[in-house]
Amino acid sequence: MSTLSVESKHGSAWRAIREYVFTAVPRVLRGSIAIVAFVALWEVLPRAGWVDATFLPPFSTVLRALFDMAVSGELGGHLLASAARAAAGFSIAVAVGVPLGLFIGWYRTLADVLNPLLELFRNTAPLALLPVFVLVLGMGETSKVSMVIYSCIWPVLLNTVTGVRNVDPLLIRSARSMGLRSLQLFVKVVLPASVPSVFTGIRVAGAYSILVLIAAEMVGAKAGLGYLVNYSQFTFEIPKMYAGIVTLALLGLAFNQAVVVAERRLTAWKGEG
Repeated sequence: MSTLSVESKHGSAWRAIREYVFTAVPRVLRGSIAIVAFVALWEVLPRAGWVDATFLPPFSTVLRALFDMAVSGELGGHLLASAARAAAGFSIAVAVGVPLGLFIGWYRTLADVLNPLLELFRNTAPLALLPVFVLVLGMGETSKVSMVIYSCIWPVLLNTVTGVRNVDPLLIRSARSMGLRSLQLFVKVVLPASVPSVFTGIRVAGAYSILVLIAAEMVGAKAGLGYLVNYSQFTFEIPKMYAGIVTLALLGLAFNQAVVVAERRLTAWKGEG
């Protein structure tokens, strides 16, 4: 290989790096402005005396409490308990909701019959049923995971049904004209076309899994981020309470990012051609 070609490749690599630095980095910085401003206000307002630092300690104090709990292992135990419950309920809801939604959406008559009942359950607040879950299933892990399943399955199911039913009829007619059988039509046309709507429901369910779990953990739990926040408030350990809330926000972001990555990989075909 000639020296000229090697230098040309090095030049191309450096140009790609410079292009990334001058485009991606400013984009990240722009996206961080609001968060940096929020954290700065959180730090400054209590220190300036504009809000009572007893009830809203500076962000640095919260970070110190977060670090201390992480080092002692206290935070890790609560985080693992909540993440395990949320992941279990969320996974079961997706495993049940997606196939069931595909089945209901594919058979229009069945969808028309079940839609009023599904809408009724979707609009019944999960937290309103928390006492029912506790009475029927007790205050152990089963009731908490079941609450997550109940809250997550409806957005997954209904968005999957909507995705199947809203597939472009022209695509279906074109596929039928090419001689595709029903199963082939479903696998090659309907299923790929409904994936974006399915993932919309999954992302909503991911947020629900954290929100509902925290409320469930505040009733009868002895571990978990919801328990940590609630117990810290009762014992007036306010920095620990906010540290738990920050951890909850990060856990929710991690759940959402995992779903986004999975969606990008499963819908990579949309960028082809």
